[in-house]
Parts: sequence; C-alpha cells; structure tokens
Amino acid sequence: MLDIHRDSGPATKFFFSHSLLPSYLDPQNVSTKKKPFSTFNAQPFSHTLDLILPEEIYELVRAQLEKQDGVARGMYARVYMKLGEILEREFLEEYVKKGNIMMLSEGRPLVDNVFALHDGVLRLELDRPTYERCGLQGKPIEDGGKKHQKARWVVEFGLRAPSMVHGKKGFSRLEWACKNVLNESLTWLFYNFNPSAREALPAGKEPISTHQPFIHALEPTVTKLPRTLVPNLAVADLSALYAQEDALTLYEYLALLSLGSPRLCATDRVDPHLSRYEVPDFGHGLGARDMVRVRWRGFIPAQFVRDLFLVVRREGLKVVKAEQDGEGGTQRGEEDRWVCWSAGAFGGKKGWTVMQWAGRETLVWECEG
Repeated sequence: MLDIHRDSGPATKFFFSHSLLPSYLDPQNVSTKKKPFSTFNAQPFSHTLDLILPEEIYELVRAQLEKQDGVARGMYARVYMKLGEILEREFLEEYVKKGNIMMLSEGRPLVDNVFALHDGVLRLELDRPTYERCGLQGKPIEDGGKKHQKARWVVEFGLRAPSMVHGKKGFSRLEWACKNVLNESLTWLFYNFNPSAREALPAGKEPISTHQPFIHALEPTVTKLPRTLVPNLAVADLSALYAQEDALTLYEYLALLSLGSPRLCATDRVDPHLSRYEVPDFGHGLGARDMVRVRWRGFIPAQFVRDLFLVVRREGLKVVKAEQDGEGGTQRGEEDRWVCWSAGAFGGKKGWTVMQWAGRETLVWECEG
C-alpha cells in the first residue's frame, strides 16, 4: 500500500501490485479472482475509460475498435424514474429475475441518498433521518465525519432471492419504504447486458421504454499524442519499480499521459518557473514515440472493460510462437510492448490504472479516496 496524505479529510490510499496473467485465458470463462480482472470487477461502473498505447499497436487493434457492432461499442440510457418503479412486476421480472441490468441514481456518495442496482443486488445508501423513517435493516458505513457518530447507512436487497416477490413480508417492507419515504423521481443511468438491447432499446421495445429514456452510445474518441517521451522500460526492469517512490512516479507519468499533457512531448519547452516536471527514465533513458489515447465516456460496466482488455491483448500484444516461454509469456527480458488502461468511478473517490505488457506481466494501481 502506498501512503498519500492530504491536509484535510481522509487520506488517499494507493495499492500497487505486480502480477502475472494466467497462461491461458478463456474469453468465455475469465477468472474473477486474478488481477487485473478482480480490479475491473471491484469497480462495477465507471464514467471514464482511457486506453493509452503506441501508435503501431493502435493500428493493430484499430479495426476492432472501429467496428460498429464490435466490443468497443455499447449503449446505455438516462431515464427519470422513482425507486419503486424498479419493483413493479414487469420491470422486476424481465430485467432482474430473468435478465441482467445495472442502474445508478443521481447523487453524491457519502452526501446524498444514492441507489444502485448491480448483479441483482439493490443497494440503498441513506442518511440517518431517511434510514430511520424507512424502517429497513441496514449497516452503518464510514463517511469521513465524526468517528463515533453513525451518520450514513447502507441497506441491500438481493432481488433475485426467492423471497423477493410481491406478497412476501421483506419485499412488502421495501415497497412500503419506496412508496412512503423514497418516493422522489430521480435521474438514473441504465445499462442492459442483453445483446438484443442494442436494437430493442432504440426501437422502444423494452419495458423501460415506457419511461421515455434518452439513449446514449458508448463510442471511442481517439486522440493522437505525437512525439511523446516514453521511459525505455522492459519486462526485466519491472521489479525495480517496487519502491514506493518509483511506483508513484510511474503512476504520475501514466496519469499525465491520460490527460494528454504537453509536458510529455519531446518538443515541449515550458519555462521551468511554470513547471519543473521531468519525464522519469528510471535509469534506462527515454525515447520518443507516437502514442494514441482512446477514451470512452458514459455509464461503463466492468464487463465492457474486460471484453475490451481481452480484444486489445489478443490483437495488439501477440507473442509469436518462437518467443513464447510455454506459459503465455515471453522468453526475452527486453520485451518492451505495453498498453495502459485507466478508469474513474462515479463520485471521484475510486479509480484504477493497469499497465499490461506483452505476455503475462501486469502492473496495477488501485486508488481509494
């Protein structure tokens, strides 16, 4: 764990790890316990996803990213609903019991009442007065306020459980709370994992269509980063980055790459009184490469990130048979091909960055605000 302290409020925590991908990845049955896939799943929805890669690797994956019906294209909706409308018979049966959706309401975590639905679990984050009026059973959470005063509570319902049906006691209590306390109309983000939703949702053939949703496409935006200074790192050098200062320095560099900072350009001549930043070389020198940033913005599920990761690794980070080590990695320690992924969560409190090398080597930074 890397310690970063702010002058006020809870300290930001960074967790850094160096791991190896499994020697074989089955796209239909990816392990959720191995990094980086466990990192993807720990953040069920993101608002921004960035892919940073050298231009020569981008050209290898470009066709997959530009396919209109490919994995890089998704769709979500913005809709105005009351919480109780999720519990209506048709919506609950089609989207939760039979199907699989995720939803997130408006609101600031640890400030407002925020509701989320993911993998069949309805999560209610409530302030104390609202929680007491609802009459539901929950658990207190830390909110960064007074240590011994519980100001916020979380209530969770597994809506796929056999007891979560109309007429059952526990479900009726939730319905009562939605009708009498949590009865405001809110803005929601909605994502349907059913592949048929790409056609059915714009055509108005989904149960949610009665609420007049606004349809948004998840499409990549490509930005060229020419003549970018890049540290001359290779797989054999990764163990030298374990020190806290080096791990944070590389993370800072990748964050500036994601921002498209001109300080990383080989032709940059900024006045040192304005910026003293220097691109780190970690003792191996620097090179100038044409880089590309591909960005998605919207309501991005972890499954979308995982599928993109597998496509980019398969198409852009191939290891030829002569260079394979028999375990999915490379024989050469000088392997220097890599791509970088980063994603930010709603609320600005969490995020992650993944640096994936050709073969199996993976560097992961996880941030908790």
